[in-house]
Amino acid sequence: MLRESNYTVALSGYGMIAENDYPALRDGEVSYEIEQEYGLCTEELLHCSCFNNRTELFYQFYCKEVLSALDKEPGIGFQLLAKMEELGVLQSVITKRIFGLPERAGCKHVINLHGNILTNSCPHCGESYNVDYIKNSGRIPRCEKCGTVIRPDIILFGEMVDNRVMTRAAAEVEKADVLLVLGTQLHSNLCAQLVKYYQGNKLVLVKPEEHFSDKYADYVIHERVDATLEKMLAEVLLEGQ
Repeated sequence: MLRESNYTVALSGYGMIAENDYPALRDGEVSYEIEQEYGLCTEELLHCSCFNNRTELFYQFYCKEVLSALDKEPGIGFQLLAKMEELGVLQSVITKRIFGLPERAGCKHVINLHGNILTNSCPHCGESYNVDYIKNSGRIPRCEKCGTVIRPDIILFGEMVDNRVMTRAAAEVEKADVLLVLGTQLHSNLCAQLVKYYQGNKLVLVKPEEHFSDKYADYVIHERVDATLEKMLAEVLLEGQ
């Protein structure tokens, strides 16, 4: 299927993060521990009002709990996406996850709907800063040029997705003849926003659990995303011999 496709797009969902054992900051025991330590829940800590009004607390949480994700390498699923892109059978990856996993695995064409934690910028003068600058800045990282508080290039709670980014993502889905939906439900926010633009008949849904919305996919595979991508890549390599 991938060799025959002219344009394949992957929607990467939370399931791929879970397979990678990344911190689920909003789930269960972890969420409780965060609220006990910081006095606020994850949504409140990563809210634009916390960044604006309690900046030191925001960065205390952000550097310790969010940026710690960079200590973990991208999992095999993201590495397989990068290999598929390298072979020319995957044209782009779209995700709402902020950890920059596709890029860190080697993907070149990624649309981050909610931005990613790898880049930061000054909202006043636009100067860019890498993640190491944030880690090493002490309590509140400030722009070296104008002194303004630097902010991560991510969408915080309480903010809207950039319309230009959403337009790019919708255009990618519209161009696709194969759409891989990886590690998410078809009724999730990611799919609800984008699948409506897909005009083909090869929507491939990959995730371990069954769900009533699976029936809207053209093909459904109930297993781990990394296991399925490994099989897809093996088929591509075999067909290319």
